[in-house]
Amino acid sequence: MSRIVYVNGEYLPEEEAKVSVFDRGFLFADAVYEVTSVLEGKLIAFDGHAVRLQRSCDELGMTNPVSKDELMEIHQELVKRNGVEEGMVYLQLTRGNPGDRDFAYPPEDTKPTLVLFTQTANLLNNPKIEKGMKVISVEDQRWARRDIKTVQLLFPSMAKMMAKAAGVDDAWMVEDGHVTEGSSNNAYIVKDGKIITRNLGNEILHGITRAAVLEYARSAQMEVVERPFTIEEAKQADEAFITSASTFVMPVVEIDGVALGDGKPGKSAARLRELYLEESRKQAV
Repeated sequence: MSRIVYVNGEYLPEEEAKVSVFDRGFLFADAVYEVTSVLEGKLIAFDGHAVRLQRSCDELGMTNPVSKDELMEIHQELVKRNGVEEGMVYLQLTRGNPGDRDFAYPPEDTKPTLVLFTQTANLLNNPKIEKGMKVISVEDQRWARRDIKTVQLLFPSMAKMMAKAAGVDDAWMVEDGHVTEGSSNNAYIVKDGKIITRNLGNEILHGITRAAVLEYARSAQMEVVERPFTIEEAKQADEAFITSASTFVMPVVEIDGVALGDGKPGKSAARLRELYLEESRKQAV
């Protein structure tokens, strides 16, 4: 049975879903997106994703056609209709279809395009949890406003392919000698018991999972330092990990061929994953 997807107010079988060839998301990547995880049929950290979506819209002067409550209803309806117990809901909002191609923004009354669909995925028992991830470093060649969650994901896709070609799991992007983030995740190292991650700014995405994990870490009396760190510093760390909506907390055991610590997933990452899942399940909707 095909998935049921949401397109501009309608729930449709995926093969019937259509978006105009003149849509600005297609022509200009003039669109924002969010990915909300689903565990046991419930949405994880929905409020954070809804707030960030609105922030992205505000930064781009884009109209959000639905309220947070309406958005939650759409998410929950899609999860229900598709019987998703574990997976994700993808949302994409574009500036819409002006009827032709033009670099200038269309008139303000142009109807935005809102699309959502579900994906099933093994989030809890990913084999990388036990063995850890290996990453390489690559030069960060993205645009300067990475804090806005746009669909301009070509370079992150290229970074993923660089990692695949190198026989590893992911790439950490480096700018001016300092790690910004992973290709689709926030990056962390642990040294002498301190959790170190890049401070918020235009250079990185303001991760919803990142915010929660750091909050839980501080509540557990773990020391958190928010500052840039170099790739060389990362290679000398005791352990490392990433966070994202679909991986939660995932250990990193190797950077550019250099094993971290004993080459096995670290205790800090394991503890933070445990805390994140425990607290997130309590707040799931």
